[in-house]
Amino acid sequence: MDKKNALRAGVLAAGTTLMMLLMSSPALAVTRDDGDDPGPGLSVIQTLGIYVGIPVALFLVIAGLVIALDKSRAKQQTTSKNVDVKA
Repeated sequence: MDKKNALRAGVLAAGTTLMMLLMSSPALAVTRDDGDDPGPGLSVIQTLGIYVGIPVALFLVIAGLVIALDKSRAKQQTTSKNVDVKA
């Protein structure tokens, strides 16, 4: 019974994928629409800067701000100094 369900799920997934590929028709992307005015293309350096450099820089800035403005370390240090330990 499990093999039937697995086969049915596989056929459904394959059929859905095939239908999506057939319906997407990437060949129509070659023809230009009315009013279409694309700008100049991006170089490799520009593309890497936009899609890799900017997100990495934003991540580093946000992580740096979180680390710099973290107040939990100060609370941990002050409370650990005020605790009396009986020996």
